[in-house]
Amino acid sequence: MKKILSDLKTSLIIFFSLSILLGIVYPLFIYGIGYFFFPDKANGSLVYDKTRQIVIGSELIGQQFSSMKYFHSRPVRDSGKDPQNSSGNNLGPTSKKLQDSFESDIVKYQKINKLSPNILIPIDAVTSSFSGLDPHISVRNAELQMPRVAKARNIEEKEISILIEKFTEKPFLGVLGQKRVNVLLLNIALDEIK
Repeated sequence: MKKILSDLKTSLIIFFSLSILLGIVYPLFIYGIGYFFFPDKANGSLVYDKTRQIVIGSELIGQQFSSMKYFHSRPVRDSGKDPQNSSGNNLGPTSKKLQDSFESDIVKYQKINKLSPNILIPIDAVTSSFSGLDPHISVRNAELQMPRVAKARNIEEKEISILIEKFTEKPFLGVLGQKRVNVLLLNIALDEIK
C-alpha cells in the first residue's frame, strides 16, 4: 500500500509539473520568441489603412475582389474567404463536377480579361487553393489581368507592371515554391496611385 501511495504521489507530481511546463511555460516562451523576433507575423500580418486605425485585411488570408479595377484572387469553391470555414472540396481529378467548374472558370476568366481562347491560362486562375484562403496568384495570372486593370483605372500597363514586380514574392529559400504575387498588397498599392 505504501508503494502504491508513493507511486501515485510521484505520478501526480510529474503530471502537474509537466502540465505546467508544457501547457503554460513552453507556449508562453514560444509566443514570446515569436512576438519579440517577428512581431508583425505574431499579430497576424495585419494590413492597416493609411491612418493605421482600420484593419483592411491580412497578408496571409486572401480576399475576394470582384471589381474590374482590381486584380482577382484565385476562385473560391465552397468555403469563401472565411477562415472559420476553410477546407478543400475533396473532388478528385476524374470528378465531372470539378471538370465542369474548371471549364466554367476558364470561360469566365477569358471573358472578364478579354482573352482569346488560344491563350494558355495559368492553373491558379481556375483552381482554388486547398484552404480557400490563399492570398497569392502566379505572376502569369497577374500579367494576364493587367490589361483589364489598367483599362479600368485608366493608367499605363507599365506602371502596373512595376507594381506587380514590386509585390512579387520569391520562392522560400530561393527554391521552395514559385514566384507569387500578393493580391491584397497589390490592390492596396493600386488604390494609392493618384
